[in-house]
Amino acid sequence: MNHDRYDDNYIRGILTSVKTIALLGASPNAERPSYGVMKFLLGRGYRVIPVNPGQAGKEILGQKVYATLADIPEPIDMVDVFRAAEYLPDIVDDALALPQKPKVIWGQLSVRHDEAAAKAEAAGLQVVMNRCPAIEYPRLVN
Repeated sequence: MNHDRYDDNYIRGILTSVKTIALLGASPNAERPSYGVMKFLLGRGYRVIPVNPGQAGKEILGQKVYATLADIPEPIDMVDVFRAAEYLPDIVDDALALPQKPKVIWGQLSVRHDEAAAKAEAAGLQVVMNRCPAIEYPRLVN
């Protein structure tokens, strides 16, 4: 897939079908973008599970934080990535190693790694990169 541009129906389909989102790089700091996006997604009815090894066992916005994707005790539909693009290959590997693979890998603004995306897509996952669901949702779903 060409990740320079996405059809609105592709993004809308993802945002209306996923229910449980693992948010990698979640921060307890209200000034951080990941905090704002997590709050937005929770407010739209998504189940958002924060992932941050430095915050594991604590809570962010009332949700228990896990250290890794593998630590999450339930299936997830989407991995929302607030990490540098260089980490995306390892994140894809971690997602593909889960007993039940997520449907979507979503790289936040500036998070793009075409080889990692190709690997995820070859395994049947949908991929969005360099986009923010908190920007796309009001534009496409509301």
